Amino acid sequence: MSTARTALETEEHQALRSAVAALGKRYGRDYMTTVIREGNHTDELWAEAAKLGYLGVNLPEEYGGGGGGMAELSIVLEELGAAGSPLLMMIVSPAICGTVIARFGTEEQKRTWLPGLADGSLTMAFGITEPDAGSNSHRITTTARRDGDDWLLTGRKVFVSGVDIADATLIVGRTEDARSGKLKPCLFIVPRDAPGFGRNQIDMELHAPEKQFELVLDDVRLPADALVGDEDAGLLQLFAGLNPERIMTAAFGIGMGRFALSRAVEYARTRQVWKEPIGSHQAIAHPLATAHIDLELSRLMMQKAARLYDEGDDIGAGEAANMAKYAAGEACVKAVDQAVHTLGGNGLTREYGLASLITASRVARIAPVSREMILNYVSHQTLGLPKSY
Repeated sequence: MSTARTALETEEHQALRSAVAALGKRYGRDYMTTVIREGNHTDELWAEAAKLGYLGVNLPEEYGGGGGGMAELSIVLEELGAAGSPLLMMIVSPAICGTVIARFGTEEQKRTWLPGLADGSLTMAFGITEPDAGSNSHRITTTARRDGDDWLLTGRKVFVSGVDIADATLIVGRTEDARSGKLKPCLFIVPRDAPGFGRNQIDMELHAPEKQFELVLDDVRLPADALVGDEDAGLLQLFAGLNPERIMTAAFGIGMGRFALSRAVEYARTRQVWKEPIGSHQAIAHPLATAHIDLELSRLMMQKAARLYDEGDDIGAGEAANMAKYAAGEACVKAVDQAVHTLGGNGLTREYGLASLITASRVARIAPVSREMILNYVSHQTLGLPKSY
């Protein structure tokens, strides 16, 4: 199945796509389903992607990265996903945590973390969602208070991916403003083995190599340098990580949708029930063509968001990243649904590798923010309509 390539992407970007696609093809969906079935992690693919320089392509060259941006990193995740073997931790480790540390971390934090995040030898998880806050980041209750030169961090987080394999977790907490008494968001690096830092795996119907966890932070003592960036610039630093998260989630959804669509097109082209392949019938062909259009449109918005972010336009990138994530989530779910429907009963077999995507495709709709909250964002921020909450 051909995918349109235009002057929107440089020759370097097109070469990166081709190279990552070749890597993904060597692993593919069979590799991913085997890893999931055996309860393992994608260590081999992660290591090879790191060795080839793909994991840290967005991080600064002086710290071992590729010197690119979200445009390049989103290409990597999309193409791995299109091959059936996406690396979910790319959204978290290099995109969110790596970006935040590269932009706002101290020199010591950059030297400590960025080379390892770039070469894959270190990974970092990201904890923002709380049981009682959901999508409302203003209701976060995880708090940090000073104790001499240290911080004491207390609270709970849920749906934190990959904590068991991450060397540390970037936790969104709140500190009290001495002048106003109000709580303001701040980011803290919490090592995996920190005393008081507990985790419980959440039993998910979603089957993936990356497990989901609930975290309990019980007076976790952290040194002063665990705080990332300026204590008074918390929101700016937080959204510097959330925009890449949305861009990469769009890449995740587009890649998955492309994989499902390619399986369906191949099947429709060869499956023969009457005289002609089923793909010759418009009832089969048109929904697949629509799915392809929706995925291509989603990529255009993702490319816009990545470019705005890489150019330093955080406000413009915020709008585009939310729209890209929304569009990709919708396109992914529809592509997977249509792919399964195209194959009929075969779409529900393990052999064709589509049935498991029925659940997985919903991730792009739900996480890291629901489609309804994105519609709220566009209603308020873009259209200027009054808030409903």
